[in-house]
Amino acid sequence: MLQIKSYVVTEIGTNSFLLCDNKTKETAIVDPGDISEQMLSDIAEIGGKVKYILLTHGHFDHIGKAKQLADKFGAKIVIGKSEKDFCSDSQLNLSYKIGREEIKPFTPDILLDDSDTVMLGETEITFIHTPGHTIGGGCYIFDNSILTGDTLFCGSIGRTDLPTSDTVSMMKSVQRLKSLTKNYDVYPGHGSFSTLFKEKMTNPYMSMDIYQS
Repeated sequence: MLQIKSYVVTEIGTNSFLLCDNKTKETAIVDPGDISEQMLSDIAEIGGKVKYILLTHGHFDHIGKAKQLADKFGAKIVIGKSEKDFCSDSQLNLSYKIGREEIKPFTPDILLDDSDTVMLGETEITFIHTPGHTIGGGCYIFDNSILTGDTLFCGSIGRTDLPTSDTVSMMKSVQRLKSLTKNYDVYPGHGSFSTLFKEKMTNPYMSMDIYQS
């Protein structure tokens, strides 16, 4: 079982997360768009064993400090296979245009295909590919939780007007999340947390079937 702590780390309100396996105290940092001093303090208190930097997708506000934190803790950077180029292309990751500074190119250590897993301590984390916001973005599922990045928000979904975005792919990804039968706690890349059943009932992009095709 993983414990989850959340931190808002950028000027545009990116949610970053710290996952900790209860038994082994191994941790993973999710979407470190910037440094959170509170997160660093919490990691030190736990014991400083960071195994992974998990990235839901490659935009600057989610990957900005991935390389710095990976180097600091000796952690491996993990991202969806189709998202690899975002780590080395400032036009794809938007840091050349929107970020405070361009992100220096880096190479992820682990590239995930749909349904691939990584182990954090005794807990299996499954990556599901949910393109739409970006071509290789995805969600991480474990225990009773799902980290949805910029695919699914509380009451909304991610933008589809950015490089490699695709509206049809996004709607298919949303329907895939809708098809999950467990009432996961939903931790999105921005905004309030939710549950999957709540989103199925109230999120207009999930509550209608008009996008299924």
